[in-house]
Amino acid sequence: MHIYGSNDPIQNSETAGVLVGQMSAEFSIEADPARDLIRIRMSGFFTQADIQAFLAARREEHAKLHCGPNQHLTLNDVRDMKIQSQEMVDAFREILADPHFQSRRLAFVVSPTLARTQLVRALDDRYARCFEDSWAAEAWLNLNSAEAA
Repeated sequence: MHIYGSNDPIQNSETAGVLVGQMSAEFSIEADPARDLIRIRMSGFFTQADIQAFLAARREEHAKLHCGPNQHLTLNDVRDMKIQSQEMVDAFREILADPHFQSRRLAFVVSPTLARTQLVRALDDRYARCFEDSWAAEAWLNLNSAEAA
């Protein structure tokens, strides 16, 4: 698991931690190889440096998966994201469009804020669903492809 706060370096941790403080951007990312699942939590206001740290952590966590390329599921909780600058919305759009890391299914847990509108813009043409609770998002991720159609 990677836990990151913009005032801290990336930390590797074998156990889930609690992030505290007034840091601008925070994220955690964890691979669950047994379920072919990547869990992400993002909060705060991101800068280019935060994006670079996220990309490095994402590479490391994806390397832990046992499934084939693009066969994993991704659950991203962005309920605590702040409104992002247009530069960061564009950066997130590029992240989501990267074919090397696209998941079979992508679910976001969101709050009903302007940040949700920014997420929809960043998703561009990616097929993804937004949910207001993580249980519903994870249940949708685990549906068979035939059931999801």
